[in-house]
This record gives sequence, C-alpha cells and structure tokens, in this order.
Amino acid sequence: MNSRLAQRQAQGRFRRIRDLHMISSTCGYDRQGRRYLLFNTNDYLGLSHHPLVQAAARRAVTDGCGAGGSRLLAGAPFILRELEEELADFKGTEAALLFSTGYMANVGVLSALPQAGDVIFSDALNHASIIDGCRMSRARTVVYAHMDMDDLEKKLQHESGGRRYIVTDGVFSMDGHVCPLPALVRLKQTYGAVLLVDDAHGLGVLGKSGRGTAEHFACRDVDIHIGTLSKSLGALGGYVAASEAICRYLQNESRPFIFSTALPPAVAAAALTALRLLRAQGASYVAQIRDHIAYMCRQVPTISQRQPPVPVLPILTGSSAAAMQYAAACAEAGLLVSAVRPPTVPEGTARLRITVTAGHTPDELRRGADILNEQGEKATWKQ
Repeated sequence: MNSRLAQRQAQGRFRRIRDLHMISSTCGYDRQGRRYLLFNTNDYLGLSHHPLVQAAARRAVTDGCGAGGSRLLAGAPFILRELEEELADFKGTEAALLFSTGYMANVGVLSALPQAGDVIFSDALNHASIIDGCRMSRARTVVYAHMDMDDLEKKLQHESGGRRYIVTDGVFSMDGHVCPLPALVRLKQTYGAVLLVDDAHGLGVLGKSGRGTAEHFACRDVDIHIGTLSKSLGALGGYVAASEAICRYLQNESRPFIFSTALPPAVAAAALTALRLLRAQGASYVAQIRDHIAYMCRQVPTISQRQPPVPVLPILTGSSAAAMQYAAACAEAGLLVSAVRPPTVPEGTARLRITVTAGHTPDELRRGADILNEQGEKATWKQ
C-alpha cells in the first residue's frame, strides 16, 4: 500500500479530502475558518439549501433518522413509494425504483439485468459505476469509441447471439459532452438493443423543463433511465426509471437493492420536495443555469467548450501537476474548483472541472471568473 500511495504522490494523483462547513449551496468554510466560493459541486440548482427542501427534511426526521433495514426486510416509510411514483411520472415511465446511491443504481442494473451470452456496448468514457457494473455482469462488454456512432454500429453488426444492451452517460461528467441520443435510439431500434442512459448530470439542466437528455432531444424511446437524487435534486440516492417489469425484476434480482438499507425518510422527503420544485419551476431553472453557463464562457476564454449546454466547464491543463497547481492557486484566492487527473480522465487531459449552478449570484459569478483568469494568467504551472 505504501509504495502505491508513494507512486500516486509522485505522479500528482494523490487524493485528499477537504473538510468544509457549507454555509449555502455556493459558499463554505474550512476548519481554520477560511471562507471559500464553491465552483466544484454538482448541486446544479442550489436546492440542497432551499428552505422548503430543508424544512421537509426536518419534518421527516420525526419518522426516524434511519430506515431500519432494507425495504424487503424491514419495509419502508410511505414517502419512498411516493418519491418513486413521482420520479416515474416525471421521467415518463411506468415505474421507478430507488437505490442508496446513483453508483449503486448503475451497478445494480448492470450486474442483474444482462445475462450470460448477452453483450453490453459501453461508451469508452462512461462513468466508473457503469464500468464497475459491466465488470460484475455475466454478460460480455464491448467498449466503443467515445460518442462514435460508426464504431458502435460496426460493433453491433459484428456481435450476434444474446440480447444487446447499449449503455451511455447522458451527460459525460468530466467533459460536459451530451450523448448523441437520437443516433443511439436509431441504432437501438435497428439492432433490437436495450438502451440504458445514465442521466445523473442531465436531470435539472437539460430539456425545456429539466427532465434531462431525453427531453432535450425529444427522444422517448429509452428503455432504462438511471439517475441520482444527489445533483440537481440536492439530496442523496439513486433511481432506475423503466417499465414495471424491469423495476420488479430488479427488486427481486439486484443485490445492491436487496441487501442495502433503504434511504432515510428525511433524505427522501428532501428529494421529493426538490423534485416538486423542479416540476413547478423547471423552465425557470434551466433558463437561469444556461445564462450562468453563457456568462462564464464569455468571461473565461480558457474554458474548453465555448457553448456547452450543461454546467460542466473544463479547463484543460495537460499534466496532473499543472491541474493541481492551478487549483491550489485558485483555493489560495478563495475559490474552490476541482483538479481532475488520470485515471479519472485519459492521460494528458488533466483539467480543472468548473461547475456553475443556478444558485450562484451575479457577484459570485464575477468573482469566480476573475479568480480563474487572474490565477490562469500568472500561474507558475504554465512554465
């Protein structure tokens, strides 16, 4: 272990946890009392600190701080079923099933649904939870080049036998790329595949009303929607939205669902209230976050994508050391951004990952842009 950790240190890939007390969805302070502006969270709509969301969580604590066991063993509070029903309605599916995290939702589906003899076709830059789910599956996995539909079709043509599963992120969380969903739907229909879209980073930011990647492209023919309650909904947990048959199958066959304690009532209440806010004000939230994305792209010319539709804004630095030094300089100036390094991203593509939210004020956006530009211009990491 020590040699592995020393190697990580030498490569600039050692991971550390920064302890923060959150004042709001956009500000926090550390143990020394130093205050920071946050451009590194996935709280895209700022709902984790919305007063109605917090009030709902406080009320639900009277039902217990924990669920007491798995849903199949101990039952579950009524609010979990209510949340599933409203998620299914929002995503336009027959049913939904809650998991403890978004990571477990991906692992839970991919380890249970594809069978021996089946083939999973997975995008090269899919999230780690998809990769791990594929590794745990009894099916064989074929990786296609990132968002390359020609490569995917060649691989679909080459493979025969069992059922085919096409698996993709809706929004790729390190680049802000949006999957070519219309082309994926066409290939799914042509080759009789099951299409699974992990829309963890699409919910709340894509589509006219924030329903995600499928609404953004007006594509209804997605078999399995996987998502999280921890990003735009500001809470914790994951979900699968699909047919009644798929959800009941997972309820009986998915080990991460069967053997995990259910979500606490307060978490479910917070997520349900956030979902209702999104339903009521989705168009407003989407418009606000797009305005904030456009502002940052105008003000910070080093952002790699000039007109991204999602609030994931990378600044490529190349080396891990450069990304770490740039992020450290920003932190010293009072701005927290994420330095993302291999193996999370491919070699030579280390970056700062900046996220803007609907919760950022105009002044916070200005300060964030100014610090990124100032530290970028004078940074020693360029030398």
